[in-house]
Parts: sequence; C-alpha cells; structure tokens
Amino acid sequence: MSSSDYNYDDQGQFFPFFMLTMAGLVTLPLTYNVLKPSTDPEQTAARVKSDFKPKNDELIEAQRRKQKRRNRKTKRIIAVILGYAFMAYMVYLIAVTQRTVPKLWDPYDILGVKRSATESEINKFYKRLSVKYHPDKAKPDPAKNETLDDVNDRWVEMTKAYKALTDEEMRNNYLQYGNPDGRQSTSIGIALPKWMVEEGNRWFVVAVYGVLLGILLPYTLGKWWYGTQALTKDKVLHASAGNLFREWKDDISEGDVVAATSVGDEFKEALKGARSDAGAAKVENKVLNSPALTEADKNRLKAIDEPVRRKTLALLWAYLARIDVGDAELEKEKYEVAPTALLLNNSFASVTLPFGAVKPLLAAYHTSQDIIQAVPPNASPLLQLPNITPEMVAKSFAGLKEHVNLPLFMSFSEQVRRKMLSDLSDQQYKQAMQVASQIPHLQIAKAFFKVVGERVVTPSSLVQLVVKARVIPPGTTKVPAIDPLDLEDVDPDEGDLDALHGRKPAKSKRRKNDDGHVIEDESKEGSVQPPLAYAPYFAADHAPRWHVFLSEARTGRISVPPFTFTAFDKPIFNADGTPTFNMLTLKCPFQAPPQVHAFAFVLHLVCDSYIGLDSKIDVVLDVKDASEANAVESDEDISEPEEDSLAGQLQAMKTGGLAGSPTVTKKKKKRTGSIAQNVPVAGQTAGADDDDDDESDTEGEDESDTSETDTETEDEDS
Repeated sequence: MSSSDYNYDDQGQFFPFFMLTMAGLVTLPLTYNVLKPSTDPEQTAARVKSDFKPKNDELIEAQRRKQKRRNRKTKRIIAVILGYAFMAYMVYLIAVTQRTVPKLWDPYDILGVKRSATESEINKFYKRLSVKYHPDKAKPDPAKNETLDDVNDRWVEMTKAYKALTDEEMRNNYLQYGNPDGRQSTSIGIALPKWMVEEGNRWFVVAVYGVLLGILLPYTLGKWWYGTQALTKDKVLHASAGNLFREWKDDISEGDVVAATSVGDEFKEALKGARSDAGAAKVENKVLNSPALTEADKNRLKAIDEPVRRKTLALLWAYLARIDVGDAELEKEKYEVAPTALLLNNSFASVTLPFGAVKPLLAAYHTSQDIIQAVPPNASPLLQLPNITPEMVAKSFAGLKEHVNLPLFMSFSEQVRRKMLSDLSDQQYKQAMQVASQIPHLQIAKAFFKVVGERVVTPSSLVQLVVKARVIPPGTTKVPAIDPLDLEDVDPDEGDLDALHGRKPAKSKRRKNDDGHVIEDESKEGSVQPPLAYAPYFAADHAPRWHVFLSEARTGRISVPPFTFTAFDKPIFNADGTPTFNMLTLKCPFQAPPQVHAFAFVLHLVCDSYIGLDSKIDVVLDVKDASEANAVESDEDISEPEEDSLAGQLQAMKTGGLAGSPTVTKKKKKRTGSIAQNVPVAGQTAGADDDDDDESDTEGEDESDTSETDTETEDEDS
C-alpha cells in the first residue's frame, strides 16, 4: 500500500496558484463593474455652449468637482489596481517557482533517445553512452564544477533509465506507476507556506484570521447593507423622507417647499461640528433684508429653533436670491447645500404622489426649477439667462402684473429685446441670447390615447397616452410646418412581442416625401439625450427631465402619475447647434378606467430644469363598450379591387364596364391601431362630437404603412 505525505508547500509552489485564484474571483467582477458604461445621464450628456462665468465661478466649479468625486468609483478603482498588482506578483512567483519544480522522471529524456526507438537501437545507444559517461572513463568537468559523485550519480540515473526501457519488470513498473522501482509514496502539498503553521507564528496567524473573518468582514458587509437600506429610491435618508412627509400640506407653496427641504438629516452631516452655527447670524441678517423673500418666507425662517436647519434654510435662500454673504466659507456652504436640497425636493415630489393633489406636485417641480437655476420662487424666468439681474427686469417690465416668460420675450424683435436689456454690453447681450437659443423648449403638437391593435379604448384595457412634440428653442424663426405623417403612431407587428410589451420601439415606418423618395424613420426610444441643464450657479451637473402626467379637469386630482423622460427617440439639435424640429414621441402606458365614459383630463408637461416652459392642454379619453371593438365593418368599408389588377378586370366584366374605363373605387379605412375618440390636438377644443367617427381623411392614408391613430383630430386638416 502506498503512503501519503502531507506537507505545507514550504517552497511556495502551489500557494501562488491559490492566491491568484482568490484574487481573480474578486478583481475580475470588480473590473466589470468599473468599466461598464455609465447609465447616469449626467455622465453622458453634452453641454450648452456658453462662455459666461458667474461670480465665484472657481468656488462653484470646486463644489461641482467635489460632487463628481462622490459619484466616482474611486474606491473600486483603487481596489482593482491593487488586485491586478497582487495578481501580477502571484504570476511572477509562479514563473519563478516553476523553474525549481522537479520534472517528471522520463527515461527517454535521460538517455536522449526517441520514443519510437526500438530495443536494439536503445542497446546500441546505451553502449555509446557507456564509452563516454561510464565512471571509469568519464572525468569531472571543471567548467561545470562537477565532482566524482556527480559523475557516478549521472551514470546510475542512465543505467536506471536503460533498465526501465529494456528490463520487463522495471518497464512494467514504469508504465504503471511512473517509476521503475514500483509504487511510491504520495506527497500532497497544501497551498500554505510552512511559516504560517510554524509553532512561533501559529497564534499570530489565528489572530489575523480572527480579525479578518470575525471583525473586518462582518463590519464591511454590515456597513454596505445598512448603507444601502438607509437610503430611499430617491437617494435620501429614510429619516429625511419621514420629515418631508410631515411637511406636506394640500395648499403648500413653493416657499413652503424650499423650507421643507431644510429638514433633511443630510445637512446635519454636512454642517456638523463648528460649522453648525458658524456665521448663521450673518447669513440670516442678509437674507431677511432681501426683497426676494416674502413676509411669509421670512416669518417661516424666524420660527425655526433647530440651529442646523435654520442655518441651512438661510443658506438656501441666499443661494436662490444670489446674495453675496461676504465670507468665503459661507459662500462655499451656500453652493454646497443646493444639490442636497434638490435631492430632498425630488423626494418630496415622490411623497406628494400618494395624496393625489396636483398643487403640491407642481410646487415641487417648480422648486426644482428654482434650485437648478438659482432663482427665487415666483421670480422672472428671464433670470435664467446670463447677466440679467432682478433690477434690470424690474426696470424693463415695470407695471406688468405678470412676469414675461422666456418664449414671449424671445418672440419680440431684436431691436425691442436689445432696448429692454440696454444695461447689458454687447458681449453680455450676446451671451444671454446664445443661451436662450439653446434651451430645449418642448412644445406639444398632438396628444391622443390608443390601444395597440384595437379600434377603440375599452374598459380596463392597457391604453397608451401618446404625446407628439417638437423642441423649438425660444426665439426660433422659420419653424417648418408639421408633416401630418409625423403625427401618426406606428403599431408593432403582431409577432413582435418585444415591441408589443414596450421593451423596444416598433419597426421603423417607410413613407415618401414630396419628391417621391422613400424616407426611413430609424428612431429609437430613449436613444438621444438632450444637453445638460444650463445652470451656472448650480454646483452639480444635472440632466433635464420632462414629467408628463394627467389630472382630472374638474377636481384637479392626479389621475395618471408622472412619467419621466430624460432622452428622446430622435436628435433635437444638429451638429452646429441649430434645432432639427424632429417630431418626438413620448409614450405613457396606463390602465384605462373600468367605466364606459368620456373622461376629461388635463395633460401636464413640466421640465424640472427650466422656468416658464410648462405646457398644459385638455385631452379626452373616450372609453367605449367592448362590443364596439368587435363590431363588423359595414359593406361601405370594404374596398373595391384596383381597376388595373386582374380582380378589377373581372369586376368590370361582371358589371358590364370596360377594362380601363374610369370607375369610382372606395378605399378601405385602416382599422389596425386606431384609438380612442374625442382626443384633441394641442390647441383644439376638447370634447368633439362622436359623430365625427364616421368621417375619415382617406387622402394620404395609402401613402404610409402606418395606421391613422386619431380619426377625429384629422378634421383640422380638411
């Protein structure tokens, strides 16, 4: 029987393999996590072109870089670098130790004969070797530092190899056990260096393993677990979300929302220690003397007792009103609180949804616009543009009860705009107009409801709110007319399950332009991202988001929660910065009401980054009985065969007509993919008569593969 010998790999031959495998199990997945493309829209979007630099630009940029460092995978990158360095060292050890590993005993290699050599050839070769290497004839080689013992050992090894190939018993042992002497003892090397189990180091090794497995590993896992569980899906602390919930009111104003964002526990971490109340009185004094705050806002600030929250709210108002607090550290804190306040404001918007009230939700969205643009609530939207100040706005628009929004201002002639902003230099005016021409103003062209593959919307069916819109920056002239074909919505093929379930857009539609050339629409949902929000005072990059939701026209309650869009299906700007005027498609799927009724809704389209560009139109969802969806088409809807086809010739013979004679044919109305009725185009009056269902604009329908999606709204083209 063979015996087994267990050792601790004191030469380190197997230990590097073990450590290389363990390091690879951690480093390779971590490498994928580091190198995979970022899905964060703030990391991949372009920027609005502008050379404007606000006051304290260096301080704002420093805070912006600090925010980026928080989002970077710095620790994971360091871990990956260390992991590959350790793996490289293990590979080096493997290469070094392989040189000292004894080779397998091979008689052919020892004698230097081919494996195909016959026994007679081996005998002849061995005799020639004996003449050269026999101890009686061979002499030690001084150049190799050989001794007589080396010469004898070499000849013994050659003789043993010769017998392993010629002696029958020894040859059988070699073939069966790999050694001519027969079965040998087994040596199993455990992949641990011997020093780890030596008497003097044993307790040290146990202590290290105890710290790693008993303390460090549970602490790391616990910190990671509780860190992830401590944040909501909006990336704020659960305690902060609870505080925001208690701030909710049905009639909350934008000023109230600003005050509500100061309850976040995140500010206690940012303003901890000596920073909790340092300079608070100075900031508060400047804020209370600012005309940007209403009396209600000032009284709300005075009523706060908690020092950190009171200082935070004062800093927020100083940021929104762009107040110079006169202290470098306070200026730093002023810009630092804004990104955190935006996170908390987004969480507050989520808190408002279960209550179903429109006003608090819109107040949260408008507060988001204020924070990103560093503009006080209810201030002029023109403050979004570079170099424009509240004093300038008050001077130019004195006496107006309402603020002039950006689209209206940019619709004025160049001479009028320049006169209103006469306090600006030519360079400053050019900077303002350059930014205004790049703001993505999303304007609704048409909105309608549809059920894929159905003629009408039935109770409890999966209905889509389809919004067709174009990006037209303020002040844009020579806007092309809307192509009616762009307002259609193509249905997926019956076998395209991914498109039917919304996992990908439907196949591109083919149509002909005025020249008769076929146009391919290769739009892909969510494939084109707009530029980052232009926000020179906001110390973080922010990708604009467009929120679409429905509310009841009569009660003002939220009917369909918001759908958020950060990217579009087509480019909105050309390479030179000019608008493309592409028709964009936004789809919001939801379940239709279970009742048969014409539901009047208000469609809200709100951008969270720019002030004064909100859209609101009336739409009607006409839910019909299921029997109408299964109604058989009348004989009038059955198309006649084309007169130049074989079927047309046969039909002409039956009716007594002559082949090629002019006949009146009826074109079939397309039914697949038609939608609910009574849905207005933007600018139309909601609630058109149902009798218009029978009227169809048949012209142009045969020019496209797509089905007409809103039969009633086509009346405006006639």
